[in-house]
Amino acid sequence: MHWKIVIDSADPHAQADFWAAALRYVVEDNSALIGKLLAAGAVPADLTVESHGRHAWRDLAAVRHPDDPYDEETGTGRGRRLLFQRVPEAKTVKNRLHLDLHPGAGRREEELARLERLGARMLRRVEEPSGGWLVMADPEGNEFCLH
Repeated sequence: MHWKIVIDSADPHAQADFWAAALRYVVEDNSALIGKLLAAGAVPADLTVESHGRHAWRDLAAVRHPDDPYDEETGTGRGRRLLFQRVPEAKTVKNRLHLDLHPGAGRREEELARLERLGARMLRRVEEPSGGWLVMADPEGNEFCLH
């Protein structure tokens, strides 16, 4: 079984770049499929953009774990994936779903600095009897936690 979490986004390509770097994933390359579809006249060119020097879908971008299998003809991952889809409305309320990142014992502050360099921001520190974590936001304001 493979899965993906779909995340609404104003800029799917920027979000894919951030999360690929944050999770040490790779941005999926769908350029071979898109090239075939464009050549066959099956999709209009305005549904595509150039990203990282290759054809990409204008309104979708996905990231996958680099060790997971993927379909070589389409570039689509067959494992752990995040798919960012363009939506017209901005995020207005707290996420109903979020990612928890666990960098390993003693590495939270180092990972905080790395994620901030990538464009994330810390919203608050949480300290409870059960443990502590940081509530953070990605470049579009989606919350996630760093443990």
